Amino acid sequence: MPRQPVYEQVIADITSSIRSGQLRPGDKLPTIAELAEQYEASATPIRQALMLLDARGWIEVHQGRGSFVAAQPPSGLG
Repeated sequence: MPRQPVYEQVIADITSSIRSGQLRPGDKLPTIAELAEQYEASATPIRQALMLLDARGWIEVHQGRGSFVAAQPPSGLG
């Protein structure tokens, strides 16, 4: 079975943590560098994952401040 792309794994892990309550609205996510180290990946797929999570309403990305769990993340899948 092919390995899941890193950006998809990051999205799955972060959305799972939000759904479970491990990450709560307003919580700051690790930096791109920290996530890249955690997933043993370059910054590119991490940025891609964060951009998609932002576009889908799960997080809010603030240039220079970081990424935060959205005040009202989606309740459905995605």
